[in-house]
Amino acid sequence: MSRSDFPPGYDDSRSPLYGGQPGGYPEAPAYGNPGYGGQPQPPPYGPNAGMYPPGPQPQPTAPYPGQPGMFPMSGAGPGQGYPGQGYPNANMPPMMPVIPPVMPTPHSAIGDSEGFAASGGWDSMTVRHAFIRKVYLILAAQLLVTVGIVAVFTFVHEVRVFVIRYPAVYWASFAVYFVTHMVLVCCQGPRRRYPWNLILLAIYTLALSYMTGTISSYYETKAVFLALGITVVVCVIVTVFCFQTKVDFTSCGGLFSILGIVVFVTGIITAIVLSFKYIPWLHMVYASIGAIAFTLFLAYHTQLLIGNRKHSISPEEYVFGALSIYSDIIQIFMFLLQIIGASSK
Repeated sequence: MSRSDFPPGYDDSRSPLYGGQPGGYPEAPAYGNPGYGGQPQPPPYGPNAGMYPPGPQPQPTAPYPGQPGMFPMSGAGPGQGYPGQGYPNANMPPMMPVIPPVMPTPHSAIGDSEGFAASGGWDSMTVRHAFIRKVYLILAAQLLVTVGIVAVFTFVHEVRVFVIRYPAVYWASFAVYFVTHMVLVCCQGPRRRYPWNLILLAIYTLALSYMTGTISSYYETKAVFLALGITVVVCVIVTVFCFQTKVDFTSCGGLFSILGIVVFVTGIITAIVLSFKYIPWLHMVYASIGAIAFTLFLAYHTQLLIGNRKHSISPEEYVFGALSIYSDIIQIFMFLLQIIGASSK
């Protein structure tokens, strides 16, 4: 076959012998034959693609995001880096450090150094009801602050991104939480001296609320709401049970101390293992143990509060009572959130 038997190339199409296409349409490019002036064409790009390649493809403005965290952030799309890329293991949010609950010295054993006898303080129903009312009013204020902070961290995307991207603030809040917790638990003077006891309790509440909000920002909103709902149900059931039952949890202080140490050591081991490789079932087992343990702690502290069991706390220890029950509720919520998050992964 001679050269003239083939259609003209691109250069030949500009010749006067080869007329352009009618209607003013652009000239057709060269045929895909490199031997006759054309350029080799790639294969079709799809079942409906023509023989010519498509136009220039848009390039992403940034690399694809890294491996997402426990759940993808709302609003994150292609070309936007995930805020949790800086963590060694982006699959797991930072775990809430667990401090073993401190068991106060039984009030019925040594009495009160400030003049509140073991029996005299609780013989009056008025004193008992005023003490319980004061504790639960403080507890309600603490929980309202925590729920508000968690809601902001969950629904405001900018805040959510900030707390995940800057984990140093989380650990700074943990330092504040640890120091204030130790002062309120170990130092009787600041715990009973007004207004320092309420100031320290407010700082403690803000620090623990920030930690709770930071961890909640790693999970889906529905997981946070589900954990919150279950926590409310559990706390109501435990409180009603403690006010009605004849079972005395306050007589098992040694057992609860051992249980707190077990949960603390188990948490350290689990955190070390999960920092190298995330194992969902191990995370769920630890979270289940923690949720059960702190549910029992909540029952123990509630019976210490109501004062009609073997042991009780002094009516002047309203800050300690609110601190104990508030910490138990937050830990129950965090462990339930970890269970739901690990089961959804």
